[in-house]
Amino acid sequence: MANPVTEPDVVAGQMTSAQGHTAEQQFVLQVVQPGLAGLMDGSVSTLAPLFATAFATNKPHTAFLVGMAAAVGAGISMAFSEALSDTGELTGRGSPLKRGLITGVMTFLGGAGHTLPFLLGSIHAALTLAYVIVGIELIAIAFIRYKFFAMNFFMSMIQVVVGGALVFAAGVFIGSGG
Repeated sequence: MANPVTEPDVVAGQMTSAQGHTAEQQFVLQVVQPGLAGLMDGSVSTLAPLFATAFATNKPHTAFLVGMAAAVGAGISMAFSEALSDTGELTGRGSPLKRGLITGVMTFLGGAGHTLPFLLGSIHAALTLAYVIVGIELIAIAFIRYKFFAMNFFMSMIQVVVGGALVFAAGVFIGSGG
């Protein structure tokens, strides 16, 4: 049986896979989507533990350790989740190892980005910089959804910000003593 991902057919002058995916569609399926899933998970899922710790302790170093632990743990978890989700043969999603690696790295980067400011000695400076970085992460997510998935940028921003705000609020609420 032919491998549906690696043996393309020529259709209307474009190279396509057996599933009918163009090279651009395969790139979106095999690279962009796993990367976006990781970035979204890392950027959002690490907000609650990071900000809960920052507000509960007022110690930037402690918040940094918790944020990095959350980013590393989420990266490993998401890498395995994506790599074990399917072989990629039926879906055309490509190598599970490659998708898992992309998802894991992007999850870690999404969580580490807004954690790094907590290396600063001042909790107020760290929080301020972390807020800015979270905003940049959310804009990047909305832009990727707009560019590669034909989402309305404004609606994507609303969806991403609402999701991020809910998780952030949970972290602040828990960290402030509920």
